[in-house]
Amino acid sequence: MPDLTARFTPADTPSARRTPPTPPSRSSKKTQGAAGQVKAPAGITLERSYTNAAGTRTYLLYVPPGLDLATPAPLVLMLHGCTQDPDDFATGTGMNALADQFGVLVAYPAQTARANGSNCWNWFRGQDQARSAGEPSILAGIVADIAADHRVDQARVYVAGLSAGAAMAVILGRTYPDVFAAVGAHSGLPFAAATDMPGAFAAMQGRAATPGAGAKSNAAAARRSARAVPIPTIVFHGDADRTVNASNGQAIVDDILASHESSDRLASESVRAQAGGRAYTRQIHADDSGLPIVELWDLHGAGHAWSGGNPAGSFTDASGPDASAEMLRFFLRHTKAGKR
Repeated sequence: MPDLTARFTPADTPSARRTPPTPPSRSSKKTQGAAGQVKAPAGITLERSYTNAAGTRTYLLYVPPGLDLATPAPLVLMLHGCTQDPDDFATGTGMNALADQFGVLVAYPAQTARANGSNCWNWFRGQDQARSAGEPSILAGIVADIAADHRVDQARVYVAGLSAGAAMAVILGRTYPDVFAAVGAHSGLPFAAATDMPGAFAAMQGRAATPGAGAKSNAAAARRSARAVPIPTIVFHGDADRTVNASNGQAIVDDILASHESSDRLASESVRAQAGGRAYTRQIHADDSGLPIVELWDLHGAGHAWSGGNPAGSFTDASGPDASAEMLRFFLRHTKAGKR
């Protein structure tokens, strides 16, 4: 078994300099478990920063209480939507409470107003849809930054997001399939759905333009990188979403299935049910072992908001299935082969 304390650097990520973490807001004193194992204290949030050739982004890293610091832990990268920030997104999704329960590290990168005036991740720009460049390289680099100081299970690194964050999560799944084991996209868009601002608004309304040469080049490069084996993905989308048309959720699924070399062997089923007072249809595409490779949760009557979220956060809907819990359930069933 490889030494997972060694620095983990995604291939083709620009060289970077690291900013040491600031002291945690709560005590960082280590405690001993029943068997003498070093344990993390009560849950702590670290404020950190990562820089590479493409730029600098700060991020929050949540370390759950009682985490065995000697055992590699899964990591979930959570990408906020437009006008949001890490604190708001952590509150709205409730992912830290799930991290406490399952022993998962959670990172919340922050977009800057300088990079985007509305704090949106720039999913619609060609330079931010490619490996080794732009925001994808920064976000993949954050994973390496965390793994330099924490024992991260490199076979269980995941990324999820809302809206623009979901679109960027899809991009990361395509451009860094060697880093991320699964993707969660809530109210997002498919890979390379647009390459400029007008195209972005068209795509959000379900009128994606024909990809230009740059988008086609990025898509071809992503397919080569993924070796024709798309990353497992779970999608949530409200069918009453007036910000990002629900057709985009289906488009994410269709795009993955179309590029999956064994998609014709995936068993598909559709189940209609209800949770949290909201009806939904769950589309499942599973492999021969029954493991779901792609899921689409079509939330009936829901708008542009995180399903089952905490109303204390923005863009949340307290009704409906718990998207955070379902994403983590899906994530933890998937690992990257050869990464342990």
